[in-house]
Amino acid sequence: MSASSIPVRIACLAGLLAVLSACATLRTDVPRPVSNALPPTVQSPLAREAQRQAQAHPGQSGFRVLSGNTDALMSRIVLADHAARSIDLQYYIFADDATGRLLAQRLLAAADRGVRVRLLLDDLDVIEQDPLLDALDAHPNIEVRLFNPFRVRNRSLWSKALQFTVDGARLNRRMHNKSFTVDNLFTVVGGRNIGDAYFDAGNEIHFRDLDVLAIGPIVEQTSDVFDRYWNSDAAFPVTAYDVHHATARNLSRTRTTLQGAAREFAESDYAQAMLDALPDGSSADRSGRWDWGAARVVADDPAKVEPGEKRRALLLTHDLRAMLDAATTNVQIVSPYFIPGRNGVEYLHTLAARGVKVSVLTNSLAATDEAAVHAGYARYRRALLAGGVELYELRPLGGAPPIEAHGTSSGISLHAKTLVVDAREVFVGSMNMDPRSRLLNTEMGVIVDSPALARRIMQFFDSATQPENAFKVELVPRAGQSAARAPMRWSARYDGRTVEFDHDPETSAARRARVALMRLLPIESLL
Repeated sequence: MSASSIPVRIACLAGLLAVLSACATLRTDVPRPVSNALPPTVQSPLAREAQRQAQAHPGQSGFRVLSGNTDALMSRIVLADHAARSIDLQYYIFADDATGRLLAQRLLAAADRGVRVRLLLDDLDVIEQDPLLDALDAHPNIEVRLFNPFRVRNRSLWSKALQFTVDGARLNRRMHNKSFTVDNLFTVVGGRNIGDAYFDAGNEIHFRDLDVLAIGPIVEQTSDVFDRYWNSDAAFPVTAYDVHHATARNLSRTRTTLQGAAREFAESDYAQAMLDALPDGSSADRSGRWDWGAARVVADDPAKVEPGEKRRALLLTHDLRAMLDAATTNVQIVSPYFIPGRNGVEYLHTLAARGVKVSVLTNSLAATDEAAVHAGYARYRRALLAGGVELYELRPLGGAPPIEAHGTSSGISLHAKTLVVDAREVFVGSMNMDPRSRLLNTEMGVIVDSPALARRIMQFFDSATQPENAFKVELVPRAGQSAARAPMRWSARYDGRTVEFDHDPETSAARRARVALMRLLPIESLL
């Protein structure tokens, strides 16, 4: 930053604070006591079975794939209900909707019986949740912290816009991590946030997503990552703002509200359909098979949110690059937001050139919830195909029933983030293959050496890329025409009949035109 720009920024900040003087500001001197994960405790049949399984596989971790959205929700509820000592949650989004309130009610019930609950949320999308978070934090066994928070606690769009204008270099960097750890014995890691859209409970958008439920040494590693973020300089108690905070009376009212919301949810058609679909319980409380393998957690340093921290920005990227470097036969990539950049395109070309089959599943323009990101991806689509990369784009499946069929979601937009190399090594986590995940957001996930787990993730890929579920994108060169200039073709199956398109299918001309204009904008580094 130049010396001349400092007074301007200070003046802008002073003006901002004057405008928002009636609003609460962040107290950076607020006490932030260090706390760490509690030792594992075995006080329930569920915990004893997990410990027995882990002891039978020394040095390995066990995994179950949560590809079904209802299964993913019920697994979290079951874990919270069985918690005996601690629950640690780290999320980008924790919505104040039906499933968010249901989980909040189960967390409050756990705290009432003496369980310590730590909830760490990224502050970007905390808007309506403030009263709920304040009330939960008033419980003696619950602590809520916000990661990389806004300096002024005014949740209006104009306030956020003003703060981004002054402090955008910092606020543009967000915590995208996702984990749910109970008693230091169980953890859920993957792509889902907490909210109706991630569990097929909403009325608007549904995501096809994927998590893994894990036991064994990987759980302690996940707890270590949580502790690093919880105790970092970027994490502040929700009480760090100069406002009137929730009291025991607020907590009592919230308890009553959440109990009512839980009863309403239990009586809903969704809950009944969920029970009908899960006659043998959720993946969290079944005694069935685990997929075992050597595993490790990979995560960015929380200091990545500090502007200029480029070295830390590459921590997780380096681990995934090492996976890809070792590929010899095949690579399957699932990323809802896929912007490889020129270097990424060249790298995937080198993999394909040495005989590695590279297949990518991402969102179609019709399915994506981020048209600007699709514009960034579309810029490289033809080059990827010309270099031998297989491309599949998820079809929108709006109007399908809200309960899974064959282990996949009825959602209209892809949200899972996975990587499988040589049908053996697996990554499941929060990281998209785009510049924002690589350079701006913090991310985390697990890397597992397990052919059995790899097969299950590949089954998810194979199901999602069937012609009924995805468009296959190909180049169709004409006589004498190079592949780089060949037109693209999308194909899918409708009612048993293959249908081909010469443009992004199931989209309007206006939407395609807007994306074409977005491709001209120099915004790729922000996507």
